[in-house]
Amino acid sequence: MVHFVGAGPGAPDLITVRGKQYLEEADVVIYAGSLVNPQLLEYTKDVCTIHNSARMTLEEVISVMEKAEAEGKTTVRLHTGDPCIYGAIREQMDILDEKGIAYDSCPGVSSFCGAASALNLEYTLPDISQSVIITRMEGRTPVPTKESIQSFAAHQASMVVFLSTGMLEELSRRLVEGGYSENTPAAIVYKATWEDEKKFICTVGTLAQTAKENDITKTALMIIGEAVNAAHYDRSKLYDPGFTTEFRKAVK
Repeated sequence: MVHFVGAGPGAPDLITVRGKQYLEEADVVIYAGSLVNPQLLEYTKDVCTIHNSARMTLEEVISVMEKAEAEGKTTVRLHTGDPCIYGAIREQMDILDEKGIAYDSCPGVSSFCGAASALNLEYTLPDISQSVIITRMEGRTPVPTKESIQSFAAHQASMVVFLSTGMLEELSRRLVEGGYSENTPAAIVYKATWEDEKKFICTVGTLAQTAKENDITKTALMIIGEAVNAAHYDRSKLYDPGFTTEFRKAVK
């Protein structure tokens, strides 16, 4: 069996109980070494074989899984955050399907949730934004044309931009071109929930400057939208005494 496990955003105690259990039981662990906190490997048993996938190709990863399966061993494929977001898990699962190797997926806390916790931020404030757009700038990995930053910016929703710290001047330009003003609140969160976490409130127009002044070049998320620094927003209807729900009647 292969378990795809979300390692969480960084802090070793933010892995799920199930994910920790899988790590404790694993005979083989293949972890995303460039992003996963190595402290998580302390949960493994002494006889566990550990591989750093930062140095491996897809074919090498699958080869390790095949060998473990042939030997009747349990493998944990440990991905950062939640594996379903930029985890490149589908290509692994498709090959495992072809080879008849069983697998399952254990969700994790995504770094976009960790970044919100670092800022005590709510992405979905009433009357401000009820949607969260998760996206990235295109680099060596392309982004579909229909998913341009400009097209998403037109919605004025809360936006979280992954994998784009080295392209912040261009990101700002596209955000403004799409509809955000340069004064729209923004934030940069570096290594959310790690011991060396850093967080900075800025604006769309000062993203690049803020990163440069604080020597942030990678491993950061950018959060865009009024929810970052909203002073005024509508109160939630769910807890409004004048709002009837399934569980209580409105107070007149």
